[in-house]
Amino acid sequence: MKDIRIAAAVFNSIVNRPQYNLDRMVPLIKQAKKQDATLICFPELNVTGYSTRTAIEDAAEPVPGPISRRLQQMALEFQIVILAGLAEKDKSGRIYASHLIVTPQEISGIYRKVHIAPPELGIFAAGNAIPVFQIADVNLGIQLCYDVHFPELATRMALDGVDIIFMPHASPRGTPSEKLTSWLRHLTARAFDNGVFIVACNQTGDNHTGLQFPGVAVVIDPSGGIIKKNTKGKDGIVVADLRAETLETVRRHRMRYFLPHRRPEVYYSK
Repeated sequence: MKDIRIAAAVFNSIVNRPQYNLDRMVPLIKQAKKQDATLICFPELNVTGYSTRTAIEDAAEPVPGPISRRLQQMALEFQIVILAGLAEKDKSGRIYASHLIVTPQEISGIYRKVHIAPPELGIFAAGNAIPVFQIADVNLGIQLCYDVHFPELATRMALDGVDIIFMPHASPRGTPSEKLTSWLRHLTARAFDNGVFIVACNQTGDNHTGLQFPGVAVVIDPSGGIIKKNTKGKDGIVVADLRAETLETVRRHRMRYFLPHRRPEVYYSK
């Protein structure tokens, strides 16, 4: 891993208004670029909005498509990597909660949410891949909201060489402080147990279909400590430097890096 400066966005997404949401991403991208961030991560389904109603199908579109092409133009214009979410429709008509990695050169990757939350069943199909993406000499993974409650997913990514796991959310209800408290029960464990950075961000405000989101973002180091947080509950970004030395200090330490000492032959022997 090389040092990287990242931004994580708190963002209000209106359901089924992708062009409006794309336009409103621009000021946050400009802020991130002004602060020399290499990459900015937006919340889950931030472009199409988050909904568990069948109306989300009206906003879903294939990749490549108008949304992904607009994102690529934005990445090129501002010379920044953009991680952004949309309801993706495949050739068979299945709808996925997907997150794109868009560089100034190309749409370089898609993550499809693996674990579908109970209210989302019947709306979204589950992805079946756990890709590792290489951006700016960094290996990164993506998990979407409900995904982060499954420890094996983070461990699989860490075993595959991930340095940073981005965790975009569309997690409603509560205050920003309450949501952060809830997140810290498990997000710090994902970082600490696997020796990786964690970057999480959430939607905020009214999505115009009956859901209210508490805006929060947090960056966690491989020891489980908080680097930066934002609990203001409105559109904004946090910018953080993720340093290779911080990661290597943990991974060189024989008592603080647990991953190499796993014994799956014992755990899964029955």
